Amino acid sequence: MSDYIIRATAADGQIRAFASTTKELVELARSLHNTSPVATAALGRLLTAGGMMGSMMKGNDDLLTIKIQGDGPIEGLTVTADSKGNVKGYVFNPSVMLPPNSKGKLDVGGALGVGVLSVIQDIGLKEPYVGQTILVTGEIAEDLTYYYATSEQTPSSVALGVLMNKDNTVRQAGGFIIQLMPGASEEIISGLETKLGEISSITSLLDEGKTPEMILEHILGEFNLEITEKMDTRFYCNCEKQRVEKALISIGRKELSQMIDEGETVEVNCHFCNKNYLFTVEELKELLTKATH
Repeated sequence: MSDYIIRATAADGQIRAFASTTKELVELARSLHNTSPVATAALGRLLTAGGMMGSMMKGNDDLLTIKIQGDGPIEGLTVTADSKGNVKGYVFNPSVMLPPNSKGKLDVGGALGVGVLSVIQDIGLKEPYVGQTILVTGEIAEDLTYYYATSEQTPSSVALGVLMNKDNTVRQAGGFIIQLMPGASEEIISGLETKLGEISSITSLLDEGKTPEMILEHILGEFNLEITEKMDTRFYCNCEKQRVEKALISIGRKELSQMIDEGETVEVNCHFCNKNYLFTVEELKELLTKATH
């Protein structure tokens, strides 16, 4: 697996940084969901961000969900990630086609439109922590930068990119999140802003063959960069027939009885990985028995 995330610090702990390359996981998501190029770019960016943001969580069972709902033709995206680099997600309307934006790029902002970004962190407390902000551009990286500034009061620079091949497969995907820690000096802040201003785009850096390590070195090299961890990241869905059975039992006896009365095999689809699970009438009857007990 060549997709991975690195964590790093710089400027004696005044900066923390994450960078990742995610070409394979985004390509897998594209093939599972048969997404159009603009939907691939939107989902790929959010999956990349999800992987890095998930890796910031401490607990083994911590879960992060990022939802975007917009009034554009894509309608929305949902991505969930854990702290171990596993990430999955889907697009509400995967076949959206749009002309390129004014810069000749895939128009992710146009596809998402005006809407809301929600970040839900389930870290074992009674209630999950939910942060919400409006979409600033709908291009996702800027929206997350804004989210960090307003919801978590952490000045951050988020870059996310997906580059497509002519045949609409994924050529490059990746991103970085660079954050200033409380108490960062003015000198460090202005130096970092200057460096970030010099970057063309994350996809051009990846397409030049730069690794996540080289990208962070490029931006933070002069700030005494220290890479602290490297972890694999992958598209992983933990759905299985047993979980789907539980979900069917939870819908209640009345609905199960109706399905049985219709006398046909029921197909249940997993949004995240597009896998279908079939339940025969006999299996539904067994579930009804379980639901009664």
